[in-house]
Amino acid sequence: MKDNFVNIEFNITTLDIYLIRTSILKAINEYLGLFSGSLLDIGCGKMPYKAYLFKHSKIKTYIGLDIESALEYDKGVKPDITWNGISMPFDANSFDCAFGTEVLEHCPEPELILKEVYRILKPGGTFFFTVPFLWNLHEVPHDEYRYTPFSMKRHLKNAGFNDIEIKATGGWHASMAQMLGLWVKRSPMSSKKRKWLAYFIKPVIKYLIKLERNREITFKGGQMITGLYGIAKK
Repeated sequence: MKDNFVNIEFNITTLDIYLIRTSILKAINEYLGLFSGSLLDIGCGKMPYKAYLFKHSKIKTYIGLDIESALEYDKGVKPDITWNGISMPFDANSFDCAFGTEVLEHCPEPELILKEVYRILKPGGTFFFTVPFLWNLHEVPHDEYRYTPFSMKRHLKNAGFNDIEIKATGGWHASMAQMLGLWVKRSPMSSKKRKWLAYFIKPVIKYLIKLERNREITFKGGQMITGLYGIAKK
């Protein structure tokens, strides 16, 4: 069964989400060896990576955490535990690793959340995160931030983390591919025009994604990025 997160196909219907979903999965795979023991999925939503992590990493337990008022993506999937967005209902040093994909941009006070992540992690525990940089407004009005690598690192340090690694999910070619996909799938236009443009834009997006492969991205002036991912250790 295709879930559009782990098993996503590149076609006319996925032009807006294919790149970001495959980039996140690639980032997860890069750090799979660090996921073990007990894992907390923060802002878990429908927990799309749960089965994948159980199959491909060394985690033994998986807890999905989300706020009580979180947007419901799947009526059949509920978080294991809900919280108030301020204090996580766990003792200090409870988890071996924590996981937060595309969630920190929705936090009004990100350091408050990151300090809680730091608190509930065991010494040596790992926090894996992804955040968007080039993305449309979503879950309005709860879309708070777009992070640069420099602000992300500062927030993590202020929360207590020291061993921090931050990378880009994509550079210039990926950014253009992402914008074309978002434009043709989400901008206002007639369904007839959308279908016609998607047909012609699809090979362009495919070509841009190909150009992006294996390119080293450095955080210097003039660089464009699609988003960020990385780890921070307690």
